[in-house]
Amino acid sequence: MYLAMAQMMVKLTPEENLGTILNYIKEAKGLGADMVAFGEMIACDYDINKFPEFAMEETSTFLTEIAKAAKEENIFVVAGSVPEKENGNIYNTTFVYDNNGVLAAKHRKVHLFDIDVKGGQYFKESDMLTAGNKTTRFSTPWGEMGICICYDIRFPEFVRMTTLGGNAEPLFGVIVPGAFNMTTGPAHWQMNFRMRAMENQIYMAGVSPARDTQGTYTAWGHSLSVDPWGAVMSEMDETEGLVLVEWKKERQEQVRNEFPLLKHRRADLYSL
Repeated sequence: MYLAMAQMMVKLTPEENLGTILNYIKEAKGLGADMVAFGEMIACDYDINKFPEFAMEETSTFLTEIAKAAKEENIFVVAGSVPEKENGNIYNTTFVYDNNGVLAAKHRKVHLFDIDVKGGQYFKESDMLTAGNKTTRFSTPWGEMGICICYDIRFPEFVRMTTLGGNAEPLFGVIVPGAFNMTTGPAHWQMNFRMRAMENQIYMAGVSPARDTQGTYTAWGHSLSVDPWGAVMSEMDETEGLVLVEWKKERQEQVRNEFPLLKHRRADLYSL
């Protein structure tokens, strides 16, 4: 499977960003991608105080146009994440569309990023957002795929549940729209993806917005793909761009056969 990671510079409003997203979808297909993935909060600036203004429903023009492009270009689209509204709540939600433009999955960020560092950064998604409550998997012609959003990746139990849950078919990979900041990015971004990929013997992709030093929230960027051995296949810098990577089922099978980590689990000892 060929995956395109689209690291885009996010502007203030959904209307300003939609054209860029549609262009990246077309460009990804032109490169031969089977799937294209975007970063966290691609509809608007990552300012939680703006989320009520830009929060959208599943039937919004922003999302239906992305679904339409997925069908027209015959490509799976992991549409980053957007502020989603439903029943008076706002969620940080990833919508996934298959190559027929049909909604294949919807993941609501489960672990909300709340930090309050004395003399440092204060950022609490829970001041505005409601947390999701489930793992997410979806089917593709190349295998079962999972979705997490940003802070979800820091919880090994959650990625393990995504790996082992769902259908009997082994999980092929997890795509993570994320936006680590300038403190957590250089310290933990690559580390988290390499560990979760190695632990679960799956492919991992972390897709970030490009770095905007003038915005409300400055993302680290560095979208990357990691293979089931935990090796970094490709990592971008902080700038805009589109990178294509190939995920091979036979590589995952090789790793799992030669080093059967998941089969050696002692689940009988792990419950607390």
